This record gives sequence, structure tokens and C-alpha cells, in this order.
Amino acid sequence: MNLQQFKFVRETVRRDFNLTEAARMLYTSQPGVSKAIIELEDELGVKIFERHGKRIKGLTKPGLAVSQIVDRIMREVDNLKKVSDEYARRDEGGLTIACTHTQARYALPQVIPAFRKLFPKVHLSLIQGSPGQLADMVLNEQADLAVATEALALTPGMVTLPCYTWEHVVVVTPDHPLAQMTSSQARKLTLEQLAQYPVITYDRAFAGRSAIDQAFGSQDVHPDFVLEAIDADVIKTYVELGLGIGIIAGVAYDPRRDTGLVGLPVGRLFGTHTSRIGVKSGTFLRDYVYTFVELLAPSLTREVVQNAIKPSDQG
Repeated sequence: MNLQQFKFVRETVRRDFNLTEAARMLYTSQPGVSKAIIELEDELGVKIFERHGKRIKGLTKPGLAVSQIVDRIMREVDNLKKVSDEYARRDEGGLTIACTHTQARYALPQVIPAFRKLFPKVHLSLIQGSPGQLADMVLNEQADLAVATEALALTPGMVTLPCYTWEHVVVVTPDHPLAQMTSSQARKLTLEQLAQYPVITYDRAFAGRSAIDQAFGSQDVHPDFVLEAIDADVIKTYVELGLGIGIIAGVAYDPRRDTGLVGLPVGRLFGTHTSRIGVKSGTFLRDYVYTFVELLAPSLTREVVQNAIKPSDQG
């Protein structure tokens, strides 16, 4: 058996058992991938994949165990390459960050300029998506780390650490009835009052939307969600156009910048949320990755992160 065979098995699983797609990603031929997998199965004496004719349909029971071991082996091979890069080029390389639009637009601009000053030779890439998509990018090693809300913590194989907390804010135009409330009245704002107006907020995969739905549902209140979007900028745009009131993450509202809007804190209605940094369990992180994490969340020192990502079998 050899690493090439392991690589073919891993990529076949990653590509939902599509050999053609696996071969394309590995710049080889589909028959070559199929032949290598069959040779590995013959050597091991077990079938790794369930087949229907010539098509692979999934993993067998022993194949699941083999796939998990192969994934660990290939992760350690990748770690060896990273160790080599770390000591050969400590201040060079690439850092790919998977994040939601809110993180890219409002949280990371406070960090990236400082990071660039420390590591000007490191190439930064931002990839945006939903929390579930971001987790897949990290697990499939398309990104070094992810920054998103609590949903990251639900993904097996991911280690997530708290970055910062935030609450929702209701945004309205200055002439809206809610904007005329006194500070005392605003503090007593209810879900029933919000539901009197059309609501614009996040798509269900983003920025604490589940907490919004749960809050309204627990009080048997049914607002009219007239528009759902994946980022706060779109929500604020349509609020300014008079389509409804907006419910967005507090980090996305700045009264100095959003002069056409009034913000009403509603954390007591929808709760406090935690944005998290996620990395693949057991992975080797370059020195500058630890620096980036600590710039984003000073409490996440190198020692804290190393202890968190250490494989469980190492204590």
C-alpha cells in the first residue's frame, strides 16, 4: 500500500464517491483511481466501498474504519509538509480564512491590517459562505480556519474556540414609529411590537437567525418576514428603502457610518451569541496562524489553541 492509494480513497469520499470528480481533482484518470483502490482492497482483504455495478455507492462497514485511518494518515502527511514550511519559511506562505459576510465586513478589518504589518509576505485569502460550508472548507483543507457563529461548534472533527460575543439590533429609518420611542420605551420593546411591522433579517443559516425564530415561536408571535438575506448590508439597504424593520448582528451597526438608520438594542429579546474560530482537529498550524487568532481574540493565546487542537489520544 502507498500514499497515492490513500489519497485516492480520501478524495473519492470527499467527492461523494464520484470517481470521475475525484480523478479530476487529483489530475489523473478515472480508471487509474479505480484500479488503485481495487489493488488496495485486495491487499487489505476487505472491500472499502459498496458498489452497484461499476458505480461506487458508499463505504462498507470496514471501509468506514479504513477511511478514518486514511484521513488521519494523510492529515499527518500534510502536517509534515507544514512543519517543513514553518521552519524553512517562517514568515512566508498563505493563510486562507473561511468566514461569513458579517465577519469579513465588520470583524476582520480590525485584524487584517495589523496582521499584514507583522507578516507582509503571507498571502491572505478570504472565502465566504454559510457556517456549514465554512466548516466543510476547513475539514477538506480548503481553508486554514473559519470564523462564524455557534453553528461551527456542531461540526464533528472541528475544534472551535469563542472569539467574541454579540447581540442583535433592530434597525429602522429615522421617521419610523419605533425610532420615536424614548430610551425607556425602547428598553421595554416587545416581540409583539416588532411583529406589527414587516421584518427583514438573515437567511436561516446565518447570524443567529435560529435564535430569532425561537424567540418569536416561544411567544407564539408570527412576524411577516418579507425578505431574508445572507448579509447585513443587504438588510440595511432594504430597511432604508422602507421595506420593513431590520434585525441584524450588533457588530454590523455603527451609528457613525449608518447615518440613515436608528439602532435599537434587542439583546434581551434574542439573547447573547458567540462568534467562534474553528480549525480542524489535530492539524498543524503555522506560527503566523496563531498570531492571527490572537489578534482576533487576545484570550486565545498559542498555548490555549494548541491544547484545544491536540488530538484526544495525546491527552
